Amino acid sequence: MKDSRKEIFAWALYDWANSAFATTVMAAFFPIFFSQYWSYGSDSATSTFFLGLGNSIESLIVAICAPVLGAIADRGSYRKKLLILFAFLGAVMTGALFWVSMGLWPVAMIFYIAANVGFAGANTFYDSLLPSVASEKKVDFVSSLGYGLGYIGGGLLFLINVLMYLFPSAFGLPDEITAVKVSFLMVGIWWIVFTIPLFIFVKEEGGEKLSLGKAVKDGFGAVRKTLTSLKKLKNTALFLVAYWCYIDGVDTIIRMATDYGTALGFTTSSLIVALLITQFVAFPAALLYNIFGHRVGIKNALLVAIGGYTVIACFGFFMSNETQFYILAVCIGLFQGGIQALSRSYYTRLIPQEEASQFYGFFNMLGKFAAIIGPLLLGIVTLITGEQRYGILSLIILFAVGGLLLYKVDDRNVDKELDAFRSAE
Repeated sequence: MKDSRKEIFAWALYDWANSAFATTVMAAFFPIFFSQYWSYGSDSATSTFFLGLGNSIESLIVAICAPVLGAIADRGSYRKKLLILFAFLGAVMTGALFWVSMGLWPVAMIFYIAANVGFAGANTFYDSLLPSVASEKKVDFVSSLGYGLGYIGGGLLFLINVLMYLFPSAFGLPDEITAVKVSFLMVGIWWIVFTIPLFIFVKEEGGEKLSLGKAVKDGFGAVRKTLTSLKKLKNTALFLVAYWCYIDGVDTIIRMATDYGTALGFTTSSLIVALLITQFVAFPAALLYNIFGHRVGIKNALLVAIGGYTVIACFGFFMSNETQFYILAVCIGLFQGGIQALSRSYYTRLIPQEEASQFYGFFNMLGKFAAIIGPLLLGIVTLITGEQRYGILSLIILFAVGGLLLYKVDDRNVDKELDAFRSAE
């Protein structure tokens, strides 16, 4: 039953579960640990290049798999099962970082790539369950609630991990290195434990009860069908390309911000404080941005957020001290949850609900293809120029193109477009 409070909370709690990975691992400790511990002896530009390359490889793997996985889920009612499978992969690979020793950056990168594949793969099925738990009336609120809980849950565990890092002896740990490694282990456990409510309480809609083998076969056929469908759904296709561009810049900033701060010579403690600021600003901001979106229109709210990120990229280019880094963290927190949550819920309005997983597969695919370009672009520009600032500045192009294409989406005609699409089926 849609709009059930129990199902909505159980669904949103998965954001609480996996955001620990996005915060403690992806945004904070992995980039810092990668450059200072696993890549010990390498210069910062080389470390940034390898970190960007690793993020791009992971994104390519997910981008290739996402539409097929989504189509498989639609035809076999495997959304929850595949979500659990990928979440388990991500959690185990994250915990495995605990055992990676100094200098073994290739091993650390392999585990990190696998964890990211689990994280992104599970998100494909998590997003596709949104129409099953929320009606169109509540979809924006529920999507924002998920991100809001994610910021609180991820921020809470991150705060504990930060205290472990700053005061290891108080937690019975010998040093900071052990504290970071234990943090990776804790994220894996946290991820698994808080995925359980979704698995128990969220009911899955639609999908024939096919065998997995038949679902795989039909899934590949459905990918071709989706590509054909997008030719008829002009506004859906236009939004996907716009999303492809602007979310690239967003994801790159999220993944590479601490590496950028490290390159500018900021202390590890200041980087961690900045990330905490972002987390706890982002929680209320994600919910307030939902209200703002309903006041000015969801598309207009997305355009404002894209403009905000353009300013953030410019500010990042000129940033020179830790106080400015804290200001940047506040600005990112103001827009990060809003642009992610409203993009997800806005897309729900543009797709046929009976093929939600399939279309969310493409949604995540394009986001991941974009995430191939962003980190790699930043890494290459940094390697060529020896200066990370120019890599950050290059993201402005992505925000400008994404904003222009989103502006051209005519959401007033979406219902007619979807009705015509269903009639033609």
